[in-house]
Amino acid sequence: MAIKVPLIATGPVVEAAFISRTNQLLIEVQLNGKLVRAHMADRGRLTDLLVPNARVLLAPRDEIGRKTAFQVVGAYEGDELVSLDTQMPNRLVSAALSSGALPQFARYTKVHREVVVGENRFDFKLGEGLSTCYLEVKSSTLVVQRIARFPDAPTDRGRRHLEQLGMMARNGQRCAVVFIIQRHRVRALVPNDEVDPAFGRALRFALSNGVEVYAYLCPLTIEGLHLGAPVPVFAHLESVPRDL
Repeated sequence: MAIKVPLIATGPVVEAAFISRTNQLLIEVQLNGKLVRAHMADRGRLTDLLVPNARVLLAPRDEIGRKTAFQVVGAYEGDELVSLDTQMPNRLVSAALSSGALPQFARYTKVHREVVVGENRFDFKLGEGLSTCYLEVKSSTLVVQRIARFPDAPTDRGRRHLEQLGMMARNGQRCAVVFIIQRHRVRALVPNDEVDPAFGRALRFALSNGVEVYAYLCPLTIEGLHLGAPVPVFAHLESVPRDL
C-alpha cells in the first residue's frame, strides 16, 4: 500500500536560491530577482544542505497572521530533494497508522495524538485500556556515506523522550520510536554520538529496556512525502556491517 502525504501549500511550489539563515526559523532566498524571507520549521543545523546558492523549494502559505508568505519545504543536495518540513513525518505516520501500513501497530484501532505523560508530550498513544503503545516520531535528514545520523544538532527534548520511554518500557509498557528518514539513499540509521552523545546514550538505554526502534526511508518529491522501505537501526556507528 502506497502511503503519501502532500505538501501543505496554497499554490504551486517554487524554487529559489538560498542566501542566508537569519535565525533558526527564518531564511533569506533569491526569488525572481528579489530577496524574500521564508519560514522554516526544521531547527537542525542543516549545514550540509543550506549552503550558498543551494536550491530550496518553497510552498506559498497565506494563513492569517503569518509574517512570511512562504514555507520552506525542502532543499536539493545534487539531484535529491530533502524534506525540511518537520511536520510532515507526523502526518505521514498518522496516515500510515490509519491505513494499517505499519504492520507492527496494526492491532490498535484507536490513535490519540499529542499525549502528555509526566513532563513529556509524545506524538501518539495507540490503543485503549491495558493494551497500549506510546509512539514517538523523529525526523532525520543528515546522511553521511549513506548512513543516517540523528540528530544533527543537540536535542534535549529528544533525549528526554528516549529516557522516559526506556523507563516506561522497563515497567512493562509497550513503547516505540519511528525515525522518518527524509532521504532517498540510506542503508542504516545510527545515533550521532559526535554531535549529541547524551542522545546516543538515551537511545541505547531505550533499546536495552525494550523500546522498539524502527526507521523508514521516506523520500520527498514534488507530489509529497512517501513511506518507503524500512532500514536497520544500530546502537553504534561501528556496529553497521561494511557490506550492508
